Amino acid sequence: MSRREDLPIAAIGIMVITVFLFTVIDTSGKWLILAGMPVMHVVASRYIGAFAVNLVYFTSREGLSAFKSNRPWFQLLRALVLLASTALNFKALSYLPISLTISFYFALPVMTTLLSIPLLGEKVGIRRLAAILVGFLGVLVIVQPWGAAFRWEVIYSIAALLTASFYFVMTRMMAGVDENSTCQLWSSGFAALLMIPFVSTGFTWPSDPVDVAVFLGIGVVGAVSHILVTVAYYLAPAKTVAPVTYVQAIYAAAAGYFVFGTTPSNSTALGTAIIIASGLYIWRREMARQKTTRSRGHPKG
Repeated sequence: MSRREDLPIAAIGIMVITVFLFTVIDTSGKWLILAGMPVMHVVASRYIGAFAVNLVYFTSREGLSAFKSNRPWFQLLRALVLLASTALNFKALSYLPISLTISFYFALPVMTTLLSIPLLGEKVGIRRLAAILVGFLGVLVIVQPWGAAFRWEVIYSIAALLTASFYFVMTRMMAGVDENSTCQLWSSGFAALLMIPFVSTGFTWPSDPVDVAVFLGIGVVGAVSHILVTVAYYLAPAKTVAPVTYVQAIYAAAAGYFVFGTTPSNSTALGTAIIIASGLYIWRREMARQKTTRSRGHPKG
């Protein structure tokens, strides 16, 4: 695909669909876990299915050369971090409402900005540091460690957020090193390989037809969603596409209500709003920084 950053409406439409598919993944994972399937079996379905789709899609376009990596050990580590994030997120979903678990992921821009300081050597100004602190305030509002409503299971979501943030920073470190197809094949393929022992013994197929369909579809949806993200970023610049991610707050609330019969608590809604505001500010500062870098040759925080 040749890059065409002049189709913003198409890119936004694709990203709206993609974010919906992200919600479908979490909803499917929680559905299967509540149906009695072990968490690691759900994780295995997610990655084995995704690798099958990626294998067909990318090798049909690029052949086996799509597997060639310039930093294979780094790709393995990146895949392991992503796998850990998924497993921790599904574990959290086994205890917590989907609107709550997804709310933590809105803090990704906050965490990746913070981690980019030591890992990427990026300079962050006082205003973005203030936005990071506001984002963490939003997380505290959701978690409420000071109150009786605190649930220790949120530790899984916080750990999932941390590992996902490392994954995205590592992905940025791979920019210009490996092609997107290589990153997708390695991240899903290595995870699928590690998951084989979990399904090779003690695995039983779900008995309900709906559960079977969800089990088979979760990996396909995972692969398609990540492919669509790439397409969206080819059709429009990041400043147009990135904010669409926050539409997932609506999807998560709808999935919680219509599928699981839950509604977001007041603290979850307020904390999510604070995190989204912080993330949007960091995103705007990042766009301004990139513009300044291109025009003047030096960044501003």
